[in-house]
Amino acid sequence: MSRPEKNLWQGIDPGAQDALKARDYGTASFAQELSRRGVDASELVAADRGQRKIKEAWIPGVEIFPRRVHPQRHRGFFGEFVRRDEGILAQIGFWPKQWSAARMFAQSAKGFHVHPPSIPPDTTADKWLRRLFVRSPENYSLRRYDDEQWDVMFFLQGTVEMILCDVRAGFSKRIMRFFIDGDNHRGSNNVGVVVPPGVAHAIRVEGAEDVIMVYGTSTIFHPEFEGRIASEVESAELPESWQRFLSL
Repeated sequence: MSRPEKNLWQGIDPGAQDALKARDYGTASFAQELSRRGVDASELVAADRGQRKIKEAWIPGVEIFPRRVHPQRHRGFFGEFVRRDEGILAQIGFWPKQWSAARMFAQSAKGFHVHPPSIPPDTTADKWLRRLFVRSPENYSLRRYDDEQWDVMFFLQGTVEMILCDVRAGFSKRIMRFFIDGDNHRGSNNVGVVVPPGVAHAIRVEGAEDVIMVYGTSTIFHPEFEGRIASEVESAELPESWQRFLSL
């Protein structure tokens, strides 16, 4: 159609017309895109975190850093995760005590969960967290890596949507939604992500491909360090007939 008709939907049943709505293809501000529809991880890597609009949207303590994946012709590919004495982890003084791997089936998700921040006994949670991430954000020696779980995550296969939500005491609620490609999709969306305690996180598989991830934690695994929030997506109920049979 070269120009809109006066009654564009006259050929559609009136009942169906009432249900019609147009998709919004307009672009919003960076903060709105980041918190609502999501952005590519590469946009966050390239973002100038000194800019006010970026700083106001970014969750303090979160780090997103680029990775380079090298093709190996006729064999596959090779990609480094991180070097202990170089890059972001060296800068913030965080080196994992445990490394783990996980596979997520296509069309599945990990529900929101959060790890508790460690608060010194001589202060309050909001005062301590604001000292760490607002007043002295580059004094990494204050961080209590040995007493709280920080995560650093990498993706080897597939594509995911990661959603982060700041639920720390004394902080405004900020949400970051972004898409990460696994190493088998070589490009600018191959990144590593650091998630601090107190930031709830969830992962959803994009597309029809299984996801394989590797992640390091600042402490060894402690079940009590993992608080589940809105994780019903992980509950696969058995058919009612199976439940009845098992209950006999």
